[in-house]
Amino acid sequence: MNRSMIRYILGWVLKIEAVLMLLPCATAVIYQEKEITTFLIVTALCAACGFLLTLKKPDNTVFYLKEGCMATALSWIVMSLFGCLPFIISGAIPSFTDALFETISGFTTTGATILADVEILPHSILLWRSFTHWIGGMGVLVFLLAVVPMSGGSNMNLMKAESPGPSVGKLVPRVRITARILYYIYIGMTITQIVLMVLGGAPLFDAVTISFGTAGTGGFGIRNDSIAGYSPYIQWLVAVFMALFGVNFNAYYFMLYRKWKKAFSMEEVRYYLLIMFGVTGIITIDVLRASLGTGHTVRDVFFQVSSLMTSTGFSTLDYDIWPVTSKTLLVMTMFVGACAGSTGGGIKVSRFVILLKTMKKEMSSYMYPKSIRKIRMEGKPVEHEVVRAVNVFFITFMMLFALSILIVSFDGKDMTSNFTGVLACLNNIGPGMEMTGPTENFASFSVLSKYVLMFDMLAGRLELFPLLLLFHPSAWKQLACRKKG
Repeated sequence: MNRSMIRYILGWVLKIEAVLMLLPCATAVIYQEKEITTFLIVTALCAACGFLLTLKKPDNTVFYLKEGCMATALSWIVMSLFGCLPFIISGAIPSFTDALFETISGFTTTGATILADVEILPHSILLWRSFTHWIGGMGVLVFLLAVVPMSGGSNMNLMKAESPGPSVGKLVPRVRITARILYYIYIGMTITQIVLMVLGGAPLFDAVTISFGTAGTGGFGIRNDSIAGYSPYIQWLVAVFMALFGVNFNAYYFMLYRKWKKAFSMEEVRYYLLIMFGVTGIITIDVLRASLGTGHTVRDVFFQVSSLMTSTGFSTLDYDIWPVTSKTLLVMTMFVGACAGSTGGGIKVSRFVILLKTMKKEMSSYMYPKSIRKIRMEGKPVEHEVVRAVNVFFITFMMLFALSILIVSFDGKDMTSNFTGVLACLNNIGPGMEMTGPTENFASFSVLSKYVLMFDMLAGRLELFPLLLLFHPSAWKQLACRKKG
């Protein structure tokens, strides 16, 4: 276990966090807020700790997937611990547990909140709260790969540990260039949304914070009614960009380099759009049938489907009043999630496609025992290791989901609140239903439940196993052996 390299990566993560915290510092200066002192203190603390951890570069910079997973999990935990300090020091969220919950929810792009009134918060705190979504959307370690060179296949192991999806590949031969391309696309799309929102009449501060939440598919709003108070143009714009950020970024890479055939032949993207538009159509009919529709029903339904399927969590109304069929479909889209290789959460469309094709293959085997069939995606055979990984992921997800519901149930809340609350955190969605719905928050949960939900948020963002590896005794034994050696 390359312990020194893990330490070195943690140091770089803190230095990057220190640099990123300069944005809320600038915001505090612009709005003449006293929170400038808070952010300067935390920035200095992050920079100092980061400098000490990176003071000596490791002699051996090569590490494998296990180190990549541990470095990734520890980086997100350390980043969240330092990231919650502005909330505590400023007094915006005095409780350490609540501040950590809000920060982890931000970095993991979950959007679950313990705050009942966000409009009383200073601009700098609101910006940092939304900025955590943007930082966590593409991943701070992907940014690290773009700026810090590493040896051999180590950088790929780090990307595999942080990137969402059943398999992670390189867009170009060098992983560092791949990371840069991903961030170029990410930044470009974010700036495009900001510009379009400003052109649509949104204040610059609103446009920036909402775009940060949209890009990271996070969902922290700066108004108590989320996006409901904005114009129809802004609502349509946010809905469309939520859907766009839920698309596999490989498609944008192909478009960028005019490989149109590859871009439009991506099977996962086709299923993703089919599910989104199909569910939107069914819910629209169901809502109108129940006489709950308004003149902007299609916009509201598409907004909510786009928001929950991509795990963003913004809202324009209380969808908890919709018919049972509509709410059931919303919960199903929460399970499915967005595409692999996007900033969206959920189990991912590609995993469900592989699971369905695996079921079809097994049924064919019963009919034709001697036949040899392979699962294919986009005309290419899916490797057995990928199929096995998808099956294991799904089983692990359901076990963690069930265990979390059991622990949270000790709070005495209703089944719907527990079920959708855990689902919303594990799939990084944000709001659930009933007591965790779009007009409610997570403040009423016990301290134990909040830590369970924080664990779920981290596990969901890191695709379960990097975080679970921290609880494997062998991992710590190897670290201890390395230290003694």
